[in-house]
Amino acid sequence: MLSTRFYRLYVSRNTIRKSFTSQSMIAPGSSRISIGSTRRPGFGGGSGFSYVSSSSAGGYGGGLGSSYGGGYSSGMGGGMGGGFQNAHITAVTTNQSLLAPLNLEIDPNIQVVRTHEKEQIKTLNNRFASFIDKVRFLEQQNKMLETKWSLLQDQTTTRSNIDAMFEAYISNLRRQLDGLGNEKMKLEGELKNMQGLVEDFKNKYEDEINKRASVENEFVLLKKDVDSAYMNKVELEAKVDALQDEINFLRAVYEAELRELQGQIKDTSVVVEMDNSRNLDMDSIVAEVRAQYEDIANRSRAEAETWYKQKYEEMQSSAGQYSEDLRSTKTEIAELNRMISRLQNEIEAVKGQRSNLEAQIAEAEERGELAVKDAKHRIKDLEDALQRAKQDMARQVREYQELMNVKLALDIEIATYRKLLEGEESRISSGGSGTTIHVQQSSGGNFSTSSSGGFGYGGGRSSSSGGSSYGLGGGATITKSIVSSSSRSNRY
Repeated sequence: MLSTRFYRLYVSRNTIRKSFTSQSMIAPGSSRISIGSTRRPGFGGGSGFSYVSSSSAGGYGGGLGSSYGGGYSSGMGGGMGGGFQNAHITAVTTNQSLLAPLNLEIDPNIQVVRTHEKEQIKTLNNRFASFIDKVRFLEQQNKMLETKWSLLQDQTTTRSNIDAMFEAYISNLRRQLDGLGNEKMKLEGELKNMQGLVEDFKNKYEDEINKRASVENEFVLLKKDVDSAYMNKVELEAKVDALQDEINFLRAVYEAELRELQGQIKDTSVVVEMDNSRNLDMDSIVAEVRAQYEDIANRSRAEAETWYKQKYEEMQSSAGQYSEDLRSTKTEIAELNRMISRLQNEIEAVKGQRSNLEAQIAEAEERGELAVKDAKHRIKDLEDALQRAKQDMARQVREYQELMNVKLALDIEIATYRKLLEGEESRISSGGSGTTIHVQQSSGGNFSTSSSGGFGYGGGRSSSSGGSSYGLGGGATITKSIVSSSSRSNRY
């Protein structure tokens, strides 16, 4: 807030008049209070004279005073004169109205203005007291923030311990994870070995199954051979029975024929006489033929029985051998099945252990990630709280500094007003010329009063046959400057 206050004292011939105007505008971050006593540009007068009787002269003088708030001043004066030569010397004349004293009177509203200014000073004093209370409150807030700051610093130390604990826990979990990874690799190697053994036993089992199938095929073939041999045996036995029946039939026929021949022989007597004296013995012939056939049948039966017995024994021996091989193969197959089931159970147990380890690893990683996230979240919350506390403390310190600056500015302003009020009477009584008081205040808290002065002198000279003239002008500006820091603006 920039506020300007102008006090103007106008001095005329008959009255002294004081006027008050106020202007304000917004400007952040700076403050300036300037109080100036300025003498307005004066007037200049000129006169010319000539010592030659035939000359006349005129003159003009002007003065300009200017000032800069930082203490810079300049003055400029000018004069112009001219003379004309005449044949006679003119007399010097004087304007008596310019030499007449000024009639100065006091403005009747000066008491009202002074009363108003006193009321404003009282109001400022009340505001100053409220500012002091606020400063005390802010000091208490500052102490509270310092306590919070110390607590936050203690929490920061605790946070570092928590970080170390979490890092140790995470490193322990990583070591466990590495150990589980090594154990996993070891179990994977054992699993590969077991899988190789399973493949070997599987190949052996398949080979045994193939052998069993081939043995079963051979057994089927041998069974077919046994069946065919048994059928041949049955056929041969049937043939033997048929031959035995045929022999019995032939024997019966022979006996019948023999009986018939014997009956005929009994009825007929035949006397045969031969020279070689040989007798035909039919019984012996029949007996011999019978013996021959019986011998042939016995040999055939014996050979068939021997062959069948031999084949049967061979088949029994081969069947026993094959049954032994089959039993041993079945035993090996059962043993392999038991080993396969045991290996499968071990594989399932290893797989279950592996899945449990993977689940534990995943759970440990998840717990570690959650712990890290929680720690990061807590760290972030603590950092945010610390940042907010820092910002709050900085804001409180800034407000405290602003209030101190405002207090200082108010002290300076009160002292300045007091000096102005004390100095106005002396200036009014001394009859100063046009005076301007300029007060400017902004939120930056800078109070300034600048002092500068300027005076201008100008003269012109004409020396035509002794004629000369000069002019004199004056202007002065007085500004006092005091710079201070203030962060609050007041508008009156």
